[in-house]
Amino acid sequence: MSLNTNAWNRLRYTLYLPIYDFIADRIFRKYRKRSVQLMGAKPDDAILILGAGTGLDLPYLQGYTNLTAIDITPGMISKLKQRAAELRIPVKAQVMNGQQLSFANASFDAVILHLILAVIPDPVACIKEVERVLKPGGTVMVFDKFLPDGQQPSILRRLLNQVASTLFSDINRSIGSIVRHTSLRVELNEAAAFNGTFRVVRLRK
Repeated sequence: MSLNTNAWNRLRYTLYLPIYDFIADRIFRKYRKRSVQLMGAKPDDAILILGAGTGLDLPYLQGYTNLTAIDITPGMISKLKQRAAELRIPVKAQVMNGQQLSFANASFDAVILHLILAVIPDPVACIKEVERVLKPGGTVMVFDKFLPDGQQPSILRRLLNQVASTLFSDINRSIGSIVRHTSLRVELNEAAAFNGTFRVVRLRK
């Protein structure tokens, strides 16, 4: 993906930073919690939060001792570190592109992808990197908005997506079309917010 696209992602989320928590937390907190519960990880498992934002998943990860969080936006990582300190949760947090992870193969027992696959410029590159850094038998928890697999977006939806994908996120992606580029298996695909427009999905390597 082009540097310009990544730079735009970094810029727009820097601009959204003052209102990000209000929008991304109030509506979705119970689904974040549900996703973490379904992950079924052990307290000492190595867990990567990819596209971690300001750390809104951290309240549901208390008790976990081996957390790593990345985001492409420096301001998000700064707020995440503040939140982690307030919650007294140990987190290794750093700025990193989710499409080009600097971690070794098979580094993590689980990866959390909350509200990132519809936002990141190249979701296929992202999920391939997730597969690479995940240990055999590891878990990926996804919470995001998706079209039903096999459903084509309407003309109106395609037009709306030209605006939505620039300002917020892509509204026409499907989890199946992303995951099929890997060997990851869909274990669970559960309806979540907005009558199932948002889904909680568990993948297994």
